Amino acid sequence: MKRKMILTWINRIISTILFLLLISIVFVVIASRAAGGEPSLFGYQLKSVLSGSMEPAIQTGSIIAIQLTDDRTSLKEGDVITFKTKDNILITHRIIEIKDNGQQYITQGDNNNAPDVEPVLAQNIVGKYKGLTIPFVGYALQFINTKQGALLVLIIPGILFLGHAIWTIWRAIQSIEPPKRTPIHEE
Repeated sequence: MKRKMILTWINRIISTILFLLLISIVFVVIASRAAGGEPSLFGYQLKSVLSGSMEPAIQTGSIIAIQLTDDRTSLKEGDVITFKTKDNILITHRIIEIKDNGQQYITQGDNNNAPDVEPVLAQNIVGKYKGLTIPFVGYALQFINTKQGALLVLIIPGILFLGHAIWTIWRAIQSIEPPKRTPIHEE
């Protein structure tokens, strides 16, 4: 009896974990799509780093947390910022010089030999890097943002959850004992 109770609790825990995993993944995918590909939480946004221009400080394939900012006056030389280029590409580089009273910023990747060709205009700055880096997760985040990745991330946990539910139901059916029949005596 005690073994059966333990198995029941383990089953409930696994079901809960799978359900929460599925809900979490659905939330992340929907939030990523709604935010234009990058989830945002409490004024911070996660960005994938897919080049080696900031190595060794930020490794290729990492995700970083940036604090979204409209206040460019607090930026200073040495800060690492994420900005949009003319082609709407996001780049994360270090400020090496501030020009025109904070209206233009000269940036350079730590791993680059020279400053970036174009100065960054203040209105193109998206946010400031806050020091949080998680290696290799950027590759997964980029994949999840594709149609195939979103589909895969939603289907696999769904199949696991469904498989676990079917297994649980099958085990419950197997444990049901058929009712005992009492013989009918005819007199």
